[in-house]
Amino acid sequence: MGEGVFVSPLAAATKIEWILDRIDADRAGVRSGRLRCGTVDAWLAWRLTAGRVFASDASNASCSGFYDLLTRGWSAAILEALRVPAPALPAIVDSSAVLGRLDVPGLPPLPLAALVGDQQAAMMGQLRLAPGEVKITYGTSAMLDLNAGAEPLWSTRGAYPLVLWQRGGVPTFCLEGTAITAGAAITWLRDALGIIRDAAESAALAASVPDAGGAWAVPAFQGLGTPYMDAGARAVLGGLSRATNRAHLVRAVLEGIAWRCREVYDALRADVPHPPPATLRADGGAARNDVLLQLQADALGLPVERPAVLEAGALGAAWLAGLATGVWAGTDDLRACWRRERLFDPRLDPAEREERFAAWRRHVSAARETPS
Repeated sequence: MGEGVFVSPLAAATKIEWILDRIDADRAGVRSGRLRCGTVDAWLAWRLTAGRVFASDASNASCSGFYDLLTRGWSAAILEALRVPAPALPAIVDSSAVLGRLDVPGLPPLPLAALVGDQQAAMMGQLRLAPGEVKITYGTSAMLDLNAGAEPLWSTRGAYPLVLWQRGGVPTFCLEGTAITAGAAITWLRDALGIIRDAAESAALAASVPDAGGAWAVPAFQGLGTPYMDAGARAVLGGLSRATNRAHLVRAVLEGIAWRCREVYDALRADVPHPPPATLRADGGAARNDVLLQLQADALGLPVERPAVLEAGALGAAWLAGLATGVWAGTDDLRACWRRERLFDPRLDPAEREERFAAWRRHVSAARETPS
């Protein structure tokens, strides 16, 4: 497109175009109001309010592929290019606001008071409220988000600007990067190789050896995300010898996840004017793994905080709803609610850290040169 808009098959916009082309090619159903389009938050709001609320918050809207970060609304150029009539899309609303009341049999008419994207909700759950603050969520992928403040930041290294949340009509922005394979690499050790019984065993097994015994891993099972954006890359294991055992392999994979997240963190920080954070806050299922979080602190040279509540996305959505309904007067009140369960301080000497990182990055070329 001449507008300079990056079109991704992962975004909802191109999927909505594809669906409409097949079920409503002339868009008559959309224009008549019989068909409406949106992401899952809009569908849930519609269903929970018996059709009274058709809305998407700014954080979800910014992920859809239809959103214009500069005008803070739906992009007329993208709508025209994809032939999606504007009335088909939901209203863009605040992430924290009472939009209506539930109308679901068996449930009380509670207020619908928050709509927010999952990673953005985790940022609120981790109270990453100041520009420059960062959190990491370890799920199937690892998602790193950096609070960009009042204006969007544009990355030259494969990170993408999004709305973090919108309150009182005013958006706050974030910069997000992805290590496509994180927790999925641990489940691969369990399901494909059978060398661990469950994800929890990976920590104990990795802790049973002082290092990976020369083994290394680039966990690119589904390609490489930020900063490479290389869908054709594939995972690679190397440095194996007759002395390599399953504990070494598990530790190598955990190290590979930590180094990949270091690459994503560096990409986020590269284009940011804000001061670096004092800590990185980690949540998600794999954040239970003590070895992974210690390796992450060592890879970054930055203390890593694990909260008492690892389901930061659910917590953040609840806090946004509470702010909208007056449970808390403001975000300052939430600071007393957040609890740190453990802090992981870096143990590696800075020179050794950078030497190891440089060696690991040389291995990434093998992942990128592997035929898909």
